Amino acid sequence: MSVAPQAQPVPQGDYTPAKRHGDIIYTSGMTPRRNGVLTQTGPVLRDAPVENYRDAVVLACGNALTAARSLLKDGESIAAVLNMTVFIAAEAGFTAHSRLADFASQHLRTELGEGGIGSRAAVGVATLPGNAPVEIQIVVAV
Repeated sequence: MSVAPQAQPVPQGDYTPAKRHGDIIYTSGMTPRRNGVLTQTGPVLRDAPVENYRDAVVLACGNALTAARSLLKDGESIAAVLNMTVFIAAEAGFTAHSRLADFASQHLRTELGEGGIGSRAAVGVATLPGNAPVEIQIVVAV
């Protein structure tokens, strides 16, 4: 199954997918949605292989990248990912937050080269919108 986003992310509330200020683009948190529908739900299970969540993480990250790219002007490109925050709705006892976030980092490196790697936080949370397992937000420089 392809995990690349098919279209511009559809906001699930009163916000915009991304906002540009000068040469910096901030994305909203993106979940693993395709055409507005979550492809995976429920918490990340502590005893499940992290690979079970790879597609969800990559799709959420791809949605964030699509949102950022939608604000580029003709001839522009993303020069660097400055920051990424990966929120993970995990059950108690899950400790592989960084391993899940690595799937997003790998996707950004593949898409953008070394400029795709910036600072990062992987944060465990109790729940996420729509019962999503992951939500990703990025800040990029044009």
